[in-house]
Amino acid sequence: MISIHPAQLTEWLEKARSKSPDLRPVVLDVREPWEFQTAAVKPDGFDLVHMPMRSVPARYLELDRKQPVACLCHHGARSAQVVHFLMQNGFSEVVNIHGGINAWARERDPSVPVY
Repeated sequence: MISIHPAQLTEWLEKARSKSPDLRPVVLDVREPWEFQTAAVKPDGFDLVHMPMRSVPARYLELDRKQPVACLCHHGARSAQVVHFLMQNGFSEVVNIHGGINAWARERDPSVPVY
């Protein structure tokens, strides 16, 4: 499994776009609805999709298997599990955002609330 830090997202997005110029990268937020309402990232060069971890097995086909996907949770554990699940189900361009939204607030966007 590949993990990136939030500070590396721009570089990952550029690589993803160069590999798949016709597919817009996705940040897949797998946190619970209350967490998403508390703190969410702003889509900037990617589509933001909220799909709580427990709903991923039923909903993952809403995503294109060829689409670059970066998974995000609170600290990185749930998103790592989702990365493994997606890879087992045919997704090849998928990474974990190490440190989750907590690291995102520190490394990328201090306006994102920390909880």
